[in-house]
Amino acid sequence: MEFIPSELIRKKRSGGQHSREELRFLIQEYSRDKLPDYQMAAWLMAVCFRGMTMDETAWLTMEMRDSGEVIDLSPLGMTVDKHSTGGLGDKTSLILAPLVAAAGVPVPMMAGRGLAHTGGTLDKLESIRGFNVKLTLQQFKKQIESIGTAIMGQTLEICPADRKLYALRDVTGTVDSLPLICGSIMSKKLAEGSGALVLDIKFGSGAFMKTLADAEKLALALKEIGDRAGKKVVALITRMDEPLGRFIGNSLEVQECVDIMDGKTRAGIGKDYQDTIDLTLELAAHMIFLGGKAKSVADGKKIAQQLLTGGGAKQKFLELCQHQGGALSRGLPKAAHSKDVVAEKDGFLQYIDVEKLGTACIFLGAGRRFQTDQLDLSAGVEVMWANGASIRKGDAIFKMHYNSGCKIDDAITEIRKSYSLVTQASTPTPLIAKVLI
Repeated sequence: MEFIPSELIRKKRSGGQHSREELRFLIQEYSRDKLPDYQMAAWLMAVCFRGMTMDETAWLTMEMRDSGEVIDLSPLGMTVDKHSTGGLGDKTSLILAPLVAAAGVPVPMMAGRGLAHTGGTLDKLESIRGFNVKLTLQQFKKQIESIGTAIMGQTLEICPADRKLYALRDVTGTVDSLPLICGSIMSKKLAEGSGALVLDIKFGSGAFMKTLADAEKLALALKEIGDRAGKKVVALITRMDEPLGRFIGNSLEVQECVDIMDGKTRAGIGKDYQDTIDLTLELAAHMIFLGGKAKSVADGKKIAQQLLTGGGAKQKFLELCQHQGGALSRGLPKAAHSKDVVAEKDGFLQYIDVEKLGTACIFLGAGRRFQTDQLDLSAGVEVMWANGASIRKGDAIFKMHYNSGCKIDDAITEIRKSYSLVTQASTPTPLIAKVLI
């Protein structure tokens, strides 16, 4: 059925509800390059302002899924994937895929690139020299059969509509829209063939969802889409009021993950890796249970802990790298320069706008301002102290890692906006706020 794009834009701008046929037209025309970016960008902005009903959101997701091939992994048994809505220092996927695969649960993972202020799993993996994230569907399936896991980017066959929309949203200020987030996440997860999905829905100043209420609304919407598609979905709602782990930036985060899989818990004085470890184990516990390899979530956590500390996760990670051409032995990219951001007075560290740290990383070259930007995979920010730490004047609070040519002064300005030094330490809050089964 044919529609007039400008009329559909006007309809959503006015708060109207689309039919499934109208959404099918928009998605099909855009994925076939018949609808220009400027019209799709206008429609995306209208969705940001007006929202979508649950029916619209589910229809959008299914049309995005059906814009390409849908993989059938049912011969492998129960496959389980994980998805995070993104946050500063969120690198758990790099450990989770090999860890859960080592427990005997196949993990097909279709990951994305950096979006707005958050990093992307594909960008992080590409900081491992030679690592190939551009697998064919045949290679993807064969590798999962062989070693239990594979991580790749979207191919031309999988969700072509989402691949185009993902990039367009990143550069048009239309990232933080609940229906668009739902469509992007679930279309890929449904197309990649996972039997079950564990979600890490983040909220706080460093996440797209700023409040617990908004995060829960997103989690419930994703679970509803999963239910409609016949998939089991579990959602963990986690805080992003401070960066996860010690490092933000592609190769820096990979090194943190390698350290954790090697049994290390910190990189020096100050902030350790414990929050990264804790969240990884909790997510792994649910994945192993859903995959049928544990009698309970608690049992799944014990299995995950044993594999992490016993070397099983690291061995599987090395297999993953080997199969996808990555050579850790060649070393990770390292920035030529580093510079401390020091405290200007005494006080207790209080993060007030963690997203600013992500903006600082963009200025350092670790993130994209424009769709065509080339990343500096070695750049980023080292977080020296956790929320509530006692800081003395002159102490280094952050360490910037960078190369020549970046906007170092702009990065410092953004970092200074991300925190405050207060007279009383804040009360620690649990990392995991809620679990929706």
